[in-house]
Amino acid sequence: MKLFNSFNKIVLVVEYDGRNYYGFQWQANLPTIQAELERAIRRLTGESSRVIAASRTDTGVHARGQVVSFRTKSALPPQTFVRALNYYLPRDIAVKGACKVNMDFNVRRDAVSREYDYYILNSSTRSPLFEGFAYFVPKKLNIKAMNKACKFLEGEHDFASFATALGKLRSTVRTVYEARVAKKDDLATFRMTANSFLTHQVRNTVGLLIRVGLGKVGLEEFHQIMETKTLVLAGPTAPACGLCLTKVNYPGNLELAT
Repeated sequence: MKLFNSFNKIVLVVEYDGRNYYGFQWQANLPTIQAELERAIRRLTGESSRVIAASRTDTGVHARGQVVSFRTKSALPPQTFVRALNYYLPRDIAVKGACKVNMDFNVRRDAVSREYDYYILNSSTRSPLFEGFAYFVPKKLNIKAMNKACKFLEGEHDFASFATALGKLRSTVRTVYEARVAKKDDLATFRMTANSFLTHQVRNTVGLLIRVGLGKVGLEEFHQIMETKTLVLAGPTAPACGLCLTKVNYPGNLELAT
């Protein structure tokens, strides 16, 4: 006799200020985004549900479009999950949308790309409003030179030089669909879109790009560092405060209720 699966799978789009957390992934006796989400779900449904994320952000990293999923026996509609979870979540974490998906949907494996923004305050004076959300670089950056270096990053390459650790990874080859720097007033934004990322890849890339923008590294040297494919050769690693997971893309649009 075939037993019917009584679970539903719910997908959430989550925004958070990462300053008070030790990254997304659960850690014993430390505040994490995953722990807060699971606590809120437990208070709402009475279930202990494991939350899976499309991209595991590090300590201090922010998100505007993190995508997570969890299984539940609850029949609450997506709109109710949005409102109720936001009631139970702390003020620095918010659910922006929710939808019900097929049980075989996987937020990590089914994602075709992730978009990260890194914010640089390129001003002669610091800004209390950007404190904690942008990296303060007082010396003027050559944005044109930085964008020329960005062209080397686009396409399929071995990005080992931009990784801090490999862990169980079998390959350091990634496909970068977009890499560019735009500046408006005193705020420079580096955007990088790729199929997936290595540990600290974006922050190490920013560290090297800033050196290019300050005239400390030339375009040829930037390319040589990339082609050497040696762990931790790029950098220095830019601070976590400027990094934000902006969006996770899927083959079809998620029909989110808000």
